[in-house]
Amino acid sequence: MKMNTLGDGGPQVSEICLGTMTWGTQNSEADAHAQLDAAFAAGVNFVDTAEMYSVPATAESYGRSETYIGTWLRRQPRDRVVLATKACGPGRTMKWVRNGEPGLDRANLRAALEGSLRRLQTDFVDLYQLHWPDRNTPLFGGYQFDPARERPSTPIRDTLEALAELVREGKVRYVGLSNETPWGVMQFLRLAEELGLPRIVSVQNAYSLLNRTWETGLAEIAYRERLGLLAYSPLAFGYLTGKYFTDPPGRGRINLFENFGQRYTKENVVPAARAYCDLARRHGLAPGAMALAFVRSRRFVAATIIGATNLVQLAENLASAEVTLSAELTREIEAIHLRYTNPAP
Repeated sequence: MKMNTLGDGGPQVSEICLGTMTWGTQNSEADAHAQLDAAFAAGVNFVDTAEMYSVPATAESYGRSETYIGTWLRRQPRDRVVLATKACGPGRTMKWVRNGEPGLDRANLRAALEGSLRRLQTDFVDLYQLHWPDRNTPLFGGYQFDPARERPSTPIRDTLEALAELVREGKVRYVGLSNETPWGVMQFLRLAEELGLPRIVSVQNAYSLLNRTWETGLAEIAYRERLGLLAYSPLAFGYLTGKYFTDPPGRGRINLFENFGQRYTKENVVPAARAYCDLARRHGLAPGAMALAFVRSRRFVAATIIGATNLVQLAENLASAEVTLSAELTREIEAIHLRYTNPAP
């Protein structure tokens, strides 16, 4: 498994990261442990979770993914694992999270991290990420900024100063962002430089054949500022495997949970996904393997976050690390992209 340095001087992480979003709803604790064992046997050293997981987010499933990792982690040498988790921001109506008022201020971040550390059964996390911005931004399938939705929010400086305290205490080693915009990334970088506060090493945003919006503005920032993209949803909730196009359709989050996956309800998602799946098959590849290999091949991707609900899926996803896309196939991917540009932003 190839290793990449996360950001400018961050940890060495495997180019495939094990995502855990389904653990606690679609996967049991035993499933989670089996996936962790299999991934680490294959050379993975990087695990990503969040306090709100599993999803769909509910009061009952809150923190389960971290809990499952914690019962596995206590049996592992801690220095073998690069562990990433995330703190919830405001605005998602999760009344069960910190009295229904989660945010990215000092008190909230400290409470969120302490809860994560307890569930993970560890003294520190390697990468602590802000799951989404505290301020008003379009999120999770939204794609237009609306000033009419402005609301009070924690200043970015206050958030960085709170993170700096956690880093000084040794509870956090590196900090990162998630679901962030170019403006937000540059504000975090500017304030860190001006005030001597922790510098972000990564941004975890959606990136796949159906959503290449990273390339418009954030790719240049990542290059010039030496940041790594942690690409989530590289299979677009399963659309890029082709499983929803069979008869009967395969089971997955899109048809298991009502009103889930707003990003993938847009008009051109299905024709674009079908075009990519057909292309992969014409070149003798499984559609999911091509989709994952594409993401992994991008120069700005530090790690591709894969998720699976069973060991067969996990093995297929891990095997994509051996797939190299030909120049001809890459050109054909680009032609489809120009026909269906970012149908799932």
